[in-house]
Amino acid sequence: MESMTITWYGHSCFKIQTRNPKEELVIYIDPFDKSIGLRPPSGQGDIVLVTHDHYDHNNIKAIKGEPFVIEGPGEYEIKGINIQGISAFHDAEEGKERGLSTIYVIESEEIRICHLGDLGQKELTEEQLDKLDGVDVLMIPVGGIFTISGERASRLVNQLEPKIAIPMHYKIPGLNIKLEGIDNFLKAIKGGKVEPLEKLVIKKKELSQEETRVVVMKPI
Repeated sequence: MESMTITWYGHSCFKIQTRNPKEELVIYIDPFDKSIGLRPPSGQGDIVLVTHDHYDHNNIKAIKGEPFVIEGPGEYEIKGINIQGISAFHDAEEGKERGLSTIYVIESEEIRICHLGDLGQKELTEEQLDKLDGVDVLMIPVGGIFTISGERASRLVNQLEPKIAIPMHYKIPGLNIKLEGIDNFLKAIKGGKVEPLEKLVIKKKELSQEETRVVVMKPI
């Protein structure tokens, strides 16, 4: 049985190792610059997704090879991977403070992954909710200040009901960007089993139909 592997570099940066029927593929999301205090991602990539053009999310040059780069809304199919970029606001004032960010939904191996980017909206719109329906894995910012708060993030997890929720964009050792920690999110999330993992290996057939798993990843 094939499986997908997700690793976290800290902040909003993930590496997804997946495959189409013919080959293995590597997707990077939101590679950051070393100036944030963490070790930037490195390695070969086939696809790079950038949620918005800030230095802590757009260090495309860190990724080796000649990846296909996506930097905004739209529908894309690259090497058998379906990706949808959905426009969202980076703040609660409809973009007046920090502009726009992109939500990405990635479909591979019959698994739907959603990376919410630097979501700052108080609520998702009906159109956004419709496009996020049936998400299996949700990568969600929980550190407040520049995005939704941990409490708001917990309500969104309960609303979207993913099989797995992965908190991101919160204060961790070494990060020099002012963010809240993960505690508010973990206190607010109801019933989610919390599991700390360095690598998350997912197989479609093993995705639970029961309550959401909360996976707190250790940065690599």
